[in-house]
Amino acid sequence: MQKIIHRESDRGHVDFGWLKSAHSFSFGQYLDPERMNFGALRVLNDDQVEGGQGFDRHGHDNMEIVSIPLEGALAHQDSMGNGRTIQTGDVQIMSAGTGVQHAEFNSDQKDLVKFLQIWVIPNEIGLEPRYDQKSYLQLDRQNKFATIVSPDKMDHNAVHIHQDAYFNLADIEAGKKIEYTVHSEQNGLYLFVLEGKIAVANEMLSRRDAIGLYETEKIAIEAYYDTSLLLIEVPMY
Repeated sequence: MQKIIHRESDRGHVDFGWLKSAHSFSFGQYLDPERMNFGALRVLNDDQVEGGQGFDRHGHDNMEIVSIPLEGALAHQDSMGNGRTIQTGDVQIMSAGTGVQHAEFNSDQKDLVKFLQIWVIPNEIGLEPRYDQKSYLQLDRQNKFATIVSPDKMDHNAVHIHQDAYFNLADIEAGKKIEYTVHSEQNGLYLFVLEGKIAVANEMLSRRDAIGLYETEKIAIEAYYDTSLLLIEVPMY
């Protein structure tokens, strides 16, 4: 097993007033040649946007963009004609493909919206842009992983991604242990602690710490406190 540890304090932090963000990988003003990506995982931004503020219309192409609200609601508009709002408990994907313009705003004028925006390099370029969102609140993730993003179009509980990648959420009670088995030996795992404290691969991780693991078939995770996790499985390059 190979591992890479990203502590919360080592992330790139930016503060624009209306936006506070922590970057797990090089993005915008934060550049670290040692943190360009983890396999096909290119961006993991932990964003906090003030009430009524947001990102004006801008463009993307050839990227799979996943947004997961952690608190509040995020309004979305794009050049495909979508005008939607995603709430806490939703997952959104936008396959930028040949190119798309979009804007994102805090839909509340007062309260913060906190969300993760995650970019995954697709397995094919020049795809037709597409958009989807789903609620995952009905999925059982108590002391187990629930898949919310999947390459399997037949998985109707997850949004579809153009990559051999899986996003999984779990809520683990203190003292419990769970396991995860990798889908392909070519894939690695990026484990991001949303809340709590865990032991994995002989390492201790706390809130907003992360670990990348590869050249392994299975991992075991033990929760020391009540813990919420995001586990992203992606091909390694």
